[in-house]
Amino acid sequence: MTDTLRFPRALALTALTLLAVGGGSQASAQGMRDLRPGDHIVAVVNTELVTAVEVEQRLARLRADAKRSGARLPDDATLRRQVTDSLIDERVQSTYAREASARIDDAELDRAVANIAAQNQLTPAQLRERVVAEGLDYSRFRSNLRDQMLVERLREREVNARIRISDADIDRVVDEQRKEAAGEVEVNIAQILVTVPEGASDAVVAERRERLLAALARVRKGEDFASVAREISEDGNRAAGGVIGRRPLRRLPDLFVQAVSRLAVGQVSDPVRSGAGFHVLKLIERDEGSAFKITQTRARHILMRVNDRSSVNAVAARLEQVRRQIERGERSFEDLARELSEDGSAGQGGDLGWASPGNFVPEFEDAMNRLPVGGVSAPVASRFGVHLIQVVERRDVVQDPKLVREQARNMLRAQKFEQAYLDWTKELRLRAYIEMREPPQ
Repeated sequence: MTDTLRFPRALALTALTLLAVGGGSQASAQGMRDLRPGDHIVAVVNTELVTAVEVEQRLARLRADAKRSGARLPDDATLRRQVTDSLIDERVQSTYAREASARIDDAELDRAVANIAAQNQLTPAQLRERVVAEGLDYSRFRSNLRDQMLVERLREREVNARIRISDADIDRVVDEQRKEAAGEVEVNIAQILVTVPEGASDAVVAERRERLLAALARVRKGEDFASVAREISEDGNRAAGGVIGRRPLRRLPDLFVQAVSRLAVGQVSDPVRSGAGFHVLKLIERDEGSAFKITQTRARHILMRVNDRSSVNAVAARLEQVRRQIERGERSFEDLARELSEDGSAGQGGDLGWASPGNFVPEFEDAMNRLPVGGVSAPVASRFGVHLIQVVERRDVVQDPKLVREQARNMLRAQKFEQAYLDWTKELRLRAYIEMREPPQ
């Protein structure tokens, strides 16, 4: 555990707001006379103040964090301006959140406090002691955490409402991903071909097209594709029910690639016009190679909860003893999970079933992913308690097309969120009263 409290990603600003500014005190304009000796007002934001002490505390925290992590910071003047702007933005957003009548009830706040405690391998009571030991007022800590949660909630709602993602946007991303992986994708397709003689008249072309459309209509009404192909198709694969065979997608004509790429296995394309004539294609089989494949893991775990009577360290020590029992072959992981685990999987010997990437909290998933099949982890702390993890087996599977599209949507949303957030913040600042103050002479 580091010397600094760690906060969940969803409350990323909270660590800075609550700790780097000595509890994030949001002084009101009415409290100007209560400034500490040597302090002065840097900015007035609506009815709140940004003070020099806050700026210096935020700077000190950022510099300490950068020194610890080896990160590079901009020059002092630029960093000071960025910190001041960040504090102003926080004031503007928190004021707007309160005016919007957003609410965080005590139960939600308690859950957030417990989450922060778990992230720092503490109980809520130990977190309170830690906050006080760092010289912060605990009630102020909770108040500022509530404000930050209000801002987070409002930001998610209002910024996300500005983001528009169309099906065409998603199609473009998925198609780009398919093209990048086209060298690995193999398909097995069948076709019905109605040829068009070179130099055919418009009337002949129309007649040939109608012949194909009639065949397609029969297939879509439920007739067997292969049977219709044997009767109608005019290519060399007619006797095989139109089956062309398995081959790399990249070796197919571009027209076929475009038609097949959006088909699920078993689906039939709309008519495709080529130099040879009119085609209808059926996707019989598709092997994505590594494209759109994910590794799923089947794991077991033993979970022990942390509460005010048992610290994370004490629970971890108990689970370390359990791990040694397993490694010595004295007890099976499954039996110990049934006996000790404190969650719903205990009855199944801790079996969590098949899980895809992202199904578990990051600290659990990171530890699980580092394990070989059959391996047992050291105790792993998460917001739920402390775990022992065993990997039972792994498999590679092709992602569900709906999941592929959902991931593409999420990627586009993440790309657009930053600009939408900047636009939202700029609009809030334009509506706010902001007065910059010069330092006293």
